[in-house]
Amino acid sequence: MIFRIDLKIFVFLILFYFTRQIQIYAIIMIFCMIHECSHLFAGLLLKMKVKQVTLLPVGLSIEFSLTKRDYNEKILKSNRLEIKRIIIAMAGPLVNILIMLFILFMKPTTNLSMMIMYSNLLIAIFNLLPIYPLDGGRILKSILSLLVNKVNATIYMNKISNIVLFLITFLFSILIYDLKNIALLVILIYLWYIVLKENKIYKMKVKIYQMLKYL
Repeated sequence: MIFRIDLKIFVFLILFYFTRQIQIYAIIMIFCMIHECSHLFAGLLLKMKVKQVTLLPVGLSIEFSLTKRDYNEKILKSNRLEIKRIIIAMAGPLVNILIMLFILFMKPTTNLSMMIMYSNLLIAIFNLLPIYPLDGGRILKSILSLLVNKVNATIYMNKISNIVLFLITFLFSILIYDLKNIALLVILIYLWYIVLKENKIYKMKVKIYQMLKYL
């Protein structure tokens, strides 16, 4: 297993420190870690091996190794791997929602408990956005792979991700102007970063698909 640290985390720390939102960022990071550990636990239960763990500005990123059995055992038009991916992707947001509901049931009265409740709600909502490679995007892509084929699922998911990003950009632009909240700007920049990065990977995949088609 390989462990890496994304150096952008230090940029986030400095930014939130000077904007006096370091406490909020610390709480979000803690529950992002719990979120990712839920993915890890689900993966281990499904007997998948951890390939790499990366410390990111928004928690951990866990990459699992794949086996021939995952690719070879078919379910509908895809394979068992897609079912496993759906379960693993759902585990993180589900834990955040359960934590939020537990605190809500306990009737939070302190600022800290309110921050924890809303932090978990925001983490769940953020990760369930239908943008790849967020959890929501992973779930939707795996569902599409089960209904159509992997190539079309990749194409559809890329289009959906870009459309959702533009809609969020429009909404966040209004909120940032109205609320003057730097955290929303950071989230928006991060979303653009992951989508643009994924767009480059998508273009390479399309070229490979086209090459294989004409072989």
